[in-house]
Amino acid sequence: MLIRQEKPEDFPTIHDLVKIAFQTAKVSNGDEQNFVERLRAGGNYIPELALVAEEEGRIIGHIMLTATAIATAGGPRAVLLLGPLAVMLERRGRGVGARLVEEACAKARALGHGAVVLAGDPAYYARFGFRPTADFGVGNTNGIPEAYVMARELWPGALQGVGGLITLET
Repeated sequence: MLIRQEKPEDFPTIHDLVKIAFQTAKVSNGDEQNFVERLRAGGNYIPELALVAEEEGRIIGHIMLTATAIATAGGPRAVLLLGPLAVMLERRGRGVGARLVEEACAKARALGHGAVVLAGDPAYYARFGFRPTADFGVGNTNGIPEAYVMARELWPGALQGVGGLITLET
């Protein structure tokens, strides 16, 4: 399996992959494929952190990390937003999502980013070191239950003493 940066010619395939992948998700608003396009078109898109998993020339997974910030008393604290993560139905449970998460976080760390936040399934993301943002004194303005809004420090202490609120793009 090859993990690589997405390319413009991948965009239609990624759109379809995300749409199909989220049709069976535990939680979905049915708009995730358009969310990817909105993130890509916005000013927070980081091309180096938009990755695909490819096997035998076929895209089987996708992940994207985009810039966002936690609003703190001392001003905005830059972090990354993970989402959405999508894997082809027939490739689930085989480590594709795990490879994408780990590779994206490693690339983000190498680029100097300190933390990643997400809204997702705690049972899945905890294995990658994600913890509720409440553990770092961070709440969310979206009304999402605390257990589902999570963060991972990419280096020790990256979120120490941050505190504040994050608004997750939708």
